[in-house]
Amino acid sequence: MHSEGTLRCCAVIPARGGSKGLVGKNLRAVAGRPLIAHVILAARAAERVDRVVVSTDDPSIAEVSRAYGAEVVWRPAELATDTASSETALLHALEHLSTHAGYEPELLAFLQCTSPLTLAQDIDGTIAKLLSDAADTALAVTRFHYFTWRNTPAGAAAINHDKSVRPRRQDREPEFLETGAVYVMRVPGFRQARHRFFGKTALYEMPPERVCEIDESVDLQLAELRLRQQSYGRAQQLLPQPVAALVMDFDGVLTDNLVHVDQQGGETVSCSRGDGMGLEALRLRGLPLLVLSKEQNPVVQARCRKLQIPCQQGVSAKLPALRAFCAEQGVALEHTVYVGNDINDLECLMAAGCGVVVADAHPDAKHHARLILHADGGRGAVRELCDLILDQLLQQDQKP
Repeated sequence: MHSEGTLRCCAVIPARGGSKGLVGKNLRAVAGRPLIAHVILAARAAERVDRVVVSTDDPSIAEVSRAYGAEVVWRPAELATDTASSETALLHALEHLSTHAGYEPELLAFLQCTSPLTLAQDIDGTIAKLLSDAADTALAVTRFHYFTWRNTPAGAAAINHDKSVRPRRQDREPEFLETGAVYVMRVPGFRQARHRFFGKTALYEMPPERVCEIDESVDLQLAELRLRQQSYGRAQQLLPQPVAALVMDFDGVLTDNLVHVDQQGGETVSCSRGDGMGLEALRLRGLPLLVLSKEQNPVVQARCRKLQIPCQQGVSAKLPALRAFCAEQGVALEHTVYVGNDINDLECLMAAGCGVVVADAHPDAKHHARLILHADGGRGAVRELCDLILDQLLQQDQKP
């Protein structure tokens, strides 16, 4: 039996295929990722969660969920209707894990993929609140300051206030709005009660800027804006402090991973001029740059020559080459950023201070990356990263 501080917690994300309000909602692209991916990544990053499961009846949702590192439990059709409750999906997932994996968590974190602004700290925080309050259930809420009303046959009636008194916000007792993002339950009690609010309930307060439920198209636009702001700040924090060198794969990073072959066997690739501009800005700042390519192809040399970046080709063992480059430049590996897109980059992604992959990278590469960019390889991903690094360098310049 685990101690109270180390209870096993399984995060379950119900995500059925049908959606009447917003068709295909769970797979809609938001800030460069499918909607469901944001919550999966938050759950995987949560320190108190040891298993992340998506309950679905949809093959496409299952495929995306696995690509972002979640397990999949197939939900029976009768539990995937408009009228089926989330609790039935949660109970089915628990039963499946018990029967087929022998896994019996003490805690269940119920997460909703329609809340893409949820962070790992919100999941960990809700779990911690349940434990610190010795509660049976907990949920994420946000502070609520509004006056609410309802229509009645006798006219509008005040709900949470006396309409003859208008106290100032600071004079009112705080109220809290359910965010719909995170619910945590003790599993034995949940199995018995079969609903999410049994026994003593604790409240974890989320900041209002992370509260957003996707129900309509306008919600997607709002989430897109907030996620871009959120992810940019998070990406800045993930970079080494400071960044001392940038090393990149070529194919699939500086190119779109496609090759065009003419009838004589000559090859051409597609690159982004924006990537070139970003790399030039870093080069002029004196940041050491290197392209490491497994391929031996004149096009690699030609592109790097134009960018004025050194390159090494035909490198099958990239990690020794990366270490040698760092030693030659006199920079620490932990202050180096490495950008890749496929399984031959895994060692470097894990060894570098920050392993970065492009948005269309192989799932295994994404799994081992510290930072996943929003743009695809050859389509602005490197520029996106260059801008992050340049912002960091500018902030360092402004420090007294």
